[in-house]
Amino acid sequence: MKYSENIKPISYLKAHAAEVSRSLNELREPMVITQNGEARMVVQDIRSYEQTQETLALLKILALGSQQVEQGKTLDAAEAFQRLRRQDR
Repeated sequence: MKYSENIKPISYLKAHAAEVSRSLNELREPMVITQNGEARMVVQDIRSYEQTQETLALLKILALGSQQVEQGKTLDAAEAFQRLRRQDR
């Protein structure tokens, strides 16, 4: 879906809030809201928002892992397993 296909002015959101809410929940596609002809916000359903937040969290974890590899902050598998075994005691 292209964001440019679902753009509404803020007056539409004000006048049709319940309809917009239903549409967002059914279609699970965001809506761009404009004010004075300029994009001001994106409105989306809660499930899509939560999914986006989970995806961002995973991407942050991956980026941190890549950064640690670049900095040499890694262990070989044998050392990692030894540390885990020591923690179990």
